[in-house]
Amino acid sequence: MTATFLVHQAGPAVTVQDLGWHGYVAQGVSRGGAIDMLAMAEGAALLGQSPNLAALEMAGFGGVFSATRDCVIALTGAEMRADLDGRALAWNATHAVPAGAKLNIGPVMRGVYGYLHISGGFEPPLILQGRGTHLAAGLRAAIREGAELPFGPSSATRAGLSLDVADRSAGGVIRILPTLQSDMFGADLLAAFQNTSFTRDPRSNRMGVRLAAPDAPNFAPEAARNILSDIVMEGDIQITGDGTPYVLMAESQTTGGYPRIAQVLPCDLPRLAQLSSGAEVMFQMISHGEAVEIERAAQAARAQLGAMCKPVLRDPREAGDLLAMQLISGVTAGEDEG
Repeated sequence: MTATFLVHQAGPAVTVQDLGWHGYVAQGVSRGGAIDMLAMAEGAALLGQSPNLAALEMAGFGGVFSATRDCVIALTGAEMRADLDGRALAWNATHAVPAGAKLNIGPVMRGVYGYLHISGGFEPPLILQGRGTHLAAGLRAAIREGAELPFGPSSATRAGLSLDVADRSAGGVIRILPTLQSDMFGADLLAAFQNTSFTRDPRSNRMGVRLAAPDAPNFAPEAARNILSDIVMEGDIQITGDGTPYVLMAESQTTGGYPRIAQVLPCDLPRLAQLSSGAEVMFQMISHGEAVEIERAAQAARAQLGAMCKPVLRDPREAGDLLAMQLISGVTAGEDEG
C-alpha cells in the first residue's frame, strides 16, 4: 500500500518542487523547481537522501498535514512556526512523525520560502520526467486542501538531527557578473546601480524578484529601445521599461527584450529568494575568475552539509559533565546556574 501525506489545510502557495527541468528551454520551459536550491541540499543532507527527491515549498504559510505511515521529515529554508500535535518543532532539523500525528506549519517568521522534506521524497506522477511544479508553464498546480501526496519508501532513521544555517533573509551584498548588454548602460549607471540599496518589492514571485529603491535613478539606458528579444535565464537582472531592476528567478520566461544590466551568481540567488520585507541588498560586480572561485567554494560547502549535521539533543554518553546535567530532579553536581 502506497504511503501518502494528507493535506488538511494548505497555504495559498504550497507546491511540490524538486531541482527542476533541464533541456526544455527551446520548448519555453525554464528550470522551475525549488527557488531556494540550497534549502533542498540542506534537507537532503539532514535526511541522508538525494537532493532531487521532491519536497514541499511553502511561500509565506504552510498548512496542516498528516501521514498514513511513520516517517521522518526535515524542515529547511525560511523559518516558520511549526508543531507536531502541539509540540513545537525546531527548524533546520529532522523530526519523527508517527502515522496520524498532526503537523502544523506556518506562518513564516523570516524569509519567504520554507521547505518540508520527507524521507523517501514526495512522488506525484512524473511530468516531463520531473516531479516539480512550474506554475508559469502550467505544469501542475499549487497544493490544495484534501490533496493526498504519495511518498517513497525509506529506511531513514535520522530523526533528531540539526544543521547550523546562516540567515539568508537579512540582505547584504549580492555578487554579480557583467552580461553582453552591460556596456550599453554606461559607467555612470553601472556605478549608480552598485551604489544603491534595494529592498524586495511585494510584487515579487517565483518568476522574479522586483527590486525597489525610492531614490534610485531610472536605470533604463537610451539604447534599450533598439535591442531584440533573445534568450534569458535565471539570475539575469533585467531593467524594465520604467527603469526598475527585476531579477529573473526559477520560473522566469525563456526569452526577453528588456536590457540586462548584470547577472547574479547562482550561489547568491537563494539570498534574493529569501530576502525579508524591508531587508536591503546591494550589488557588487566581480570578475569571472572570482565568480568561478566563489562557485567552487559554494559547491564544496554543499558537499560538506551531510558531515555538518549533528544531534539536536545532547547524548549523555558523550557528556563530560554528566553530573551537572538535570537528568534526575535533585541529583546534580551542584554546579547549576542560578
